[in-house]
Amino acid sequence: MFSALFQEIERWMKELLTGIVTSNLTNMFADVNSKTAEVASQVGQTPQGWNGSIFSMIRSLSNSVIIPIAGMIITFILCYELISMITSSNNMHEIDTFMFFKYFVKMWIAVYIVSHTFDLVMAVFDVGQHVVNGAAGIISGSTAIDASALIGQMNTAMESMQTGELVLLALETLLVRFGMQVMSIIITVVLYGRMIEIYLYTSVAAIPFATMSNREW
Repeated sequence: MFSALFQEIERWMKELLTGIVTSNLTNMFADVNSKTAEVASQVGQTPQGWNGSIFSMIRSLSNSVIIPIAGMIITFILCYELISMITSSNNMHEIDTFMFFKYFVKMWIAVYIVSHTFDLVMAVFDVGQHVVNGAAGIISGSTAIDASALIGQMNTAMESMQTGELVLLALETLLVRFGMQVMSIIITVVLYGRMIEIYLYTSVAAIPFATMSNREW
């Protein structure tokens, strides 16, 4: 009598533990697949597509604050370049009209680049988005986990396990699932940090562009 009772309790425990392991694996594989697809989608976002309101604010800040500062830098560099050009030609005793032509062309290019900094930066991101989106489809397809096949194999293996082994396996899958959730949060934080960093770099991009008018480039 007691032997049959213990066998029923053991069978119930095995079914319970098998269900816990199966549930943990199913949820874990679903989380991995969804997070992989989300990462592939987020990485391929441009600053404008990720958050339009923040992008508009950053662009307005760049146009109203950063570009005037970049204009001052260009003015200083171009004045310095003009003075250096004149003094290097022996105070215009060895004047060459072509060097003035090069100077005005260089000035026009510098002003054009600074005034169109956002368009140039966004063009780079558009090219990058095209490349990343092309790779995202391959990555999502090749890294997708077939949960049904793996769970079927695990169920077959768990049929021959004892209760103690099933308890350890349930704890292991629970810990792995918790670790995957923590990793998912970390990935999300990293993605948001990446976009914030991109917005910061984009907002001040006009300043390094302004220094490109220096003859040292």
